[in-house]
Amino acid sequence: MTILMFFMALAIGVIASAIGGVLGGILIGGKDLGAELAGTMGGAFGPVAGLGGVLIGLGIVAALGG
Repeated sequence: MTILMFFMALAIGVIASAIGGVLGGILIGGKDLGAELAGTMGGAFGPVAGLGGVLIGLGIVAALGG
């Protein structure tokens, strides 16, 4: 895995976790908090949770791939 591939995968993973956080926040907390606030909070906390998983996954791929 080249360094370019690593950073591209990292960026795609963080963007995907942000989108998932927004959608999850709207679906789960949209009724109680309002869709805008729930989406904002999901967009803020989604990448925080997803970044660890993305880094662990990339570390495993790098270790197994060479």
